Amino acid sequence: MSNRKINIAIIDYGAGNVKSVQFALERIGFSGVLTDDITTIEQADKVIFPGVGEARSAMQALKDKGLDTEIPNLKQDVLGICLGMQLMCDYSEEGGTEGMGIFPGKAKKFPVPLKIPHVGWNQISKLKTELFQQVNEASFGYFVHSFYVPLSEWTVAQTDYSFPFSAALAKDNFYGCQFHPEKSSLVGEQILRNFLAL
Repeated sequence: MSNRKINIAIIDYGAGNVKSVQFALERIGFSGVLTDDITTIEQADKVIFPGVGEARSAMQALKDKGLDTEIPNLKQDVLGICLGMQLMCDYSEEGGTEGMGIFPGKAKKFPVPLKIPHVGWNQISKLKTELFQQVNEASFGYFVHSFYVPLSEWTVAQTDYSFPFSAALAKDNFYGCQFHPEKSSLVGEQILRNFLAL
């Protein structure tokens, strides 16, 4: 697989650590274009939808650019990261935010007395789908988040932080990682390679 043969769009809507995703792709020999242009996104072979920050303002930024209705209709493989994954759900308790409804379910706030945000390396387990090929059970991913998506039939990896929750989701051509593959060292690089090879 060559970076000359795959066109990767990284959605840049002002609510993501998009440069770190771009650098991670470069480390594994690919290049991604940072864009909020709907045509560019539609024509990409793969789409990565990162997100860092607050759900309501991020969703508003997507609406302002018409991306809230565009992303759910994409036909190619799409990978949401962290807040990106949560915004692909029906709803987030953060700011009472309506999501894009790609993944059924809600992003919920971690309950008291858990320390939030949940930050650092944590194991991912019960790995399913091609996204985790050549990734060992109980490998470590890097997390930074205060809201979580409960386990469901769409869960393809889980993590424990006092209780189990979804570390990754998959439905049709849509995938989501609560952890940051771009910050998860060799494990994250393998997951990105797997996504690009789907």
